Amino acid sequence: MKINYQGLYEKWTKPFLKHPLALTLCKNLNRVFTLIPFFMYPVLLIVLWIQSDTRFLRIFCVPAISFILLSIIRRAINRPRPYERWNIAPLIIKKKKGCSMPSRHVFSSTVIAMVFLRIFPAIGICLLVLSVFTGLLRIIGGVHYPSDVLIGFLCGVSAGLFV
Repeated sequence: MKINYQGLYEKWTKPFLKHPLALTLCKNLNRVFTLIPFFMYPVLLIVLWIQSDTRFLRIFCVPAISFILLSIIRRAINRPRPYERWNIAPLIIKKKKGCSMPSRHVFSSTVIAMVFLRIFPAIGICLLVLSVFTGLLRIIGGVHYPSDVLIGFLCGVSAGLFV
């Protein structure tokens, strides 16, 4: 069975296109949800370094190494992005070609959430929820397929288990 992704995407984005405020909110939340973990992670590393926490090296190395490995795999797969493959108008404007699978934004925010889950569980849970919403925004935004986001999330959880 062949899926008409273009039709699905148009159905998903119709409410956002009807309401300019929803469209603006989608774009702004994508930016904010992407930035939150990336600001929090260096702060955590600085705190661990200052406290001479023995977990610092593992909490630095596992996300860094897994990010590099994921980037290599992603480049090898080089899956076209939805806006390249289908005649859709993405809500999130990107000029990047390929490298859609897996979502590196979702992977990164998820592995960071897993790090926080180990040290500050309440913050980690909040960041995991944020990762899910980031993934949904990336799909609605037209820059990733649902499978890109799901694989990115699962890779982030898997890498985070090594922390």
